[in-house]
Amino acid sequence: MRVGLRQFKRPLRYVMAILYIVAGILHFVVPELYVQIVPPVLPAPLALVYLSGVAEIGVGAGLLVPRTRSYAAWATIALLVAIFPANVYMAVSMVTIDGTGGGQPSALVRWARLPLQGVLILWAYWYTD
Repeated sequence: MRVGLRQFKRPLRYVMAILYIVAGILHFVVPELYVQIVPPVLPAPLALVYLSGVAEIGVGAGLLVPRTRSYAAWATIALLVAIFPANVYMAVSMVTIDGTGGGQPSALVRWARLPLQGVLILWAYWYTD
């Protein structure tokens, strides 16, 4: 099984890097969407959105460079842990996300984001070697 997965490791690294870079850019394009899920106990929501956007772009770019790949993978894990409270807040508070142009995420989608963080952490851990 491991040999079978190994053939996907490189292409999936590019997919992961692109996803983080695009997600990071979206923090600057539509910051108001992200501000809405920052837990109210945290200060300066807009600054945190921009900071997390820079971090996502940084880890995505770092995953593409062999010299920084392992560090970027560990930084991705740290980032996912750091943003986990926003996902919990969104799920338990049933935050209404204004400006999405469509319907609100269902309860299932809100709660599915939480275990997805674990999957993303494992995916990043794959590149820590």
